[in-house]
Amino acid sequence: MSYLGPEFDSPQPRPSRRRPLTVALAVLVPGALLGWVAYEAVGGGGGASAAPGARGGSAVSSPASSSPSAPSASPADGGKQTSGAAPAAGPLKGKVVVVDPGHNPGNFQHTAEINRQVDIGTNWKECDTTGTSTNDGYTEARFTLDVAHRLRTLLEQQGATVKLTRDGDSPAWGPCVDERARIGNAAHADAAISIHADGSAEGNRGFHVILPGPVHAGAADTRPIVDSSHDLGTRIAGTFLRDTGEPPSNYLGEGTGLVTRTDLGGLNLSTVPKVFIECGNMRDSKDAALLTSGAWRQKAAQGISEGIVSFLRAS
Repeated sequence: MSYLGPEFDSPQPRPSRRRPLTVALAVLVPGALLGWVAYEAVGGGGGASAAPGARGGSAVSSPASSSPSAPSASPADGGKQTSGAAPAAGPLKGKVVVVDPGHNPGNFQHTAEINRQVDIGTNWKECDTTGTSTNDGYTEARFTLDVAHRLRTLLEQQGATVKLTRDGDSPAWGPCVDERARIGNAAHADAAISIHADGSAEGNRGFHVILPGPVHAGAADTRPIVDSSHDLGTRIAGTFLRDTGEPPSNYLGEGTGLVTRTDLGGLNLSTVPKVFIECGNMRDSKDAALLTSGAWRQKAAQGISEGIVSFLRAS
């Protein structure tokens, strides 16, 4: 998301504005770059506290894989992919997942439209932002759509119905952050995820999953989805780490890979379990080398998919 977006626009690397969700769960993960990460136990509906803060929980390993290995074929980068086939028979038959690829390549040409203020419950924010890019010009909008296409393929193979908030060059800009939330709500999604990449400073690297904090203001009321979103996010964080080897963020989340926020319209206005994932930092050379790799993006989609599958099969 970076200093350019998807709803945060400070010109400097973003500090953690709220106390990160601290989660006690150290675990050995084969193949991970750091060899360990802390995650909260994901089983059986442990409740979120009434406000962001420390959480209890037993130390457990990341969720076991519940979906098949990634297919060798993957969608073309950035092109519009239409999934015309009916959902396959599988463990997610009847489940609906909304995938929200952050930003839009056309936002750069529609600054007036994306700068329009929209109500996110707690305050008013820009409709959308341009997103960031690597130093070589590979844009966040292109990255997020490619991962979204790969993720859709994997989830449909498990039988899920998958809806994207944007696909290819349609629409030409946006959608606005409030509309992105409404798409998931209208679909009565069983899970929703917004895909992003960060734009912090060189040396700041790693992924983090953003969880909704409790909000009750205006049209926003996240209280019914805080617990389920936390479960979804911790599962995704565990499988993303395991499948990609990308470490948890070293600049947000205190090493947990989890951050709680109450200032994002896409989360504030959601009535279904939803999280954001920042897959890495596009401005860090090590992370950029991964984010621009099609093979790594397939691993990223696989990690996200397995977390979603784990969540849906447990719910």
